[in-house]
Amino acid sequence: MSGRRMTLRQRIEARIAKRCDDAFLTREFRDLAGERQVLRALRELTEEGKLIRLGYGAYGRAEISPLTNQPMLAGDGFGAVSREVLDKLKIRWEPTTAERDYNEGRSTQVPMTPRVRLRGSRFSRKLRYKTMELTVER
Repeated sequence: MSGRRMTLRQRIEARIAKRCDDAFLTREFRDLAGERQVLRALRELTEEGKLIRLGYGAYGRAEISPLTNQPMLAGDGFGAVSREVLDKLKIRWEPTTAERDYNEGRSTQVPMTPRVRLRGSRFSRKLRYKTMELTVER
């Protein structure tokens, strides 16, 4: 920019563009400004279709769908992005038995719902995208 300082929104956008991950937490931007300003900027980016809110303090990178011309979750889908959120929150998880059976060839049933089993971690947030919600097994 021509000598002008970047706005908070522009700094958040630049940080998102620089990163290769598809999930972001509010706290990753706390060093840029106060929490309320960060939340306002993230809300604006969500309204513009550059981010998708997945749950409390969790966002996913958005891209424009070539079919509907609407923002959709970027990356490998909701299951992968929600697991990335769990990793960033330092929640220990593992694939469910059904998913392991499918991946190891013991079953032909493709697990459709995003589901994880927690390993000794507590997690009470809801992660959602459109009609999908991450299901947590204990």
